[in-house]
Amino acid sequence: MDLAYIPSPSTGVIHLGPIPLRGYAFCIIIGVFVAVWLGNKRWVARGGKPGTVADIAVWAVPFGLVGGRLYHVITDYQLYFGEGRNWVDAFKIWEGGLGIWGAIALGAVGAWIGCRLRGIPLPAWADALAPGIALAQACGRWGNWFNQELYGRATDLPWAVEISAGPNRDAGTYHPTFLYESLWCIGVAVLVIWADRRFKLGHGRAFALYVAAYCAGRVWIEYMRVDEAHHILGLRLNVWTSIVVFVLAVVYFVLSAKLRPGREEVVEPDRSGAEGEKKAPAPAGADAAVEAKDAEDKPSDPAEAPAKPTVLTKPEPTATATAPSAEPDAAEAPEAKKL
Repeated sequence: MDLAYIPSPSTGVIHLGPIPLRGYAFCIIIGVFVAVWLGNKRWVARGGKPGTVADIAVWAVPFGLVGGRLYHVITDYQLYFGEGRNWVDAFKIWEGGLGIWGAIALGAVGAWIGCRLRGIPLPAWADALAPGIALAQACGRWGNWFNQELYGRATDLPWAVEISAGPNRDAGTYHPTFLYESLWCIGVAVLVIWADRRFKLGHGRAFALYVAAYCAGRVWIEYMRVDEAHHILGLRLNVWTSIVVFVLAVVYFVLSAKLRPGREEVVEPDRSGAEGEKKAPAPAGADAAVEAKDAEDKPSDPAEAPAKPTVLTKPEPTATATAPSAEPDAAEAPEAKKL
């Protein structure tokens, strides 16, 4: 007899009249708000402008949701395109099924578009958002609890999760791998925040640390799961994905530290700088103030006006020699010959 366990919700949806509130979607929405809130605080602390993180998230979140769903459907296609399956179920995202790898990959494309439009380096934005993404995953994993999915092997531990009978699952108590991953993601967020403050991580290294740390935990958590999945060389596909992504994140972290040490000094350009270089128009009343100043400097009485300095000019030299007269002088004229 089990002395204690974590009960699962009897339903994953609550109806408020005609409006269904699904626990899975609610957890994802909470995670998005937490990521944007924390990312905005970190972005502003690094010299960015408030609201920039949310503006770029408008691009990143939809891309991420589409990417996460595509990854899940592609890697678990038998759940939607196998015999007796309905392919329309692939669009029912509220029933669960988001692959973090697809969400990060395609979400990065959306973030790149948003950063390009704002003239912001993507690595700096990713560094600011990294711990928030980990917390968003911690919140989102509780959506699996509402849907009674992503549990581990059977166990009688006090913190086991109770799973009721349903399609492709047997009633019993199992390892709550959703809880393990949620707690691990919280630890990853704390690690990234601490390391970023301690070592001043920049140029995407805080994000790389988040990816590497998450993958390290995902390997052993994925190994505990018992739900249907594809296997390669005896390991689940997501285990191999975690190993590959972990290696890539570590390589990027090391190379980035050597090629671009330190942290970005400017993360968001000041678009008002170019306009500030132009001569600003004089404020209202400035011309009147200048005229009043000139009036104070100008004496009211002409007698008080300072005399203009006398400019001494050098007289032009007069000619010392005169041109000879056309007619000879009478005194000098020779006497006329007498006839």
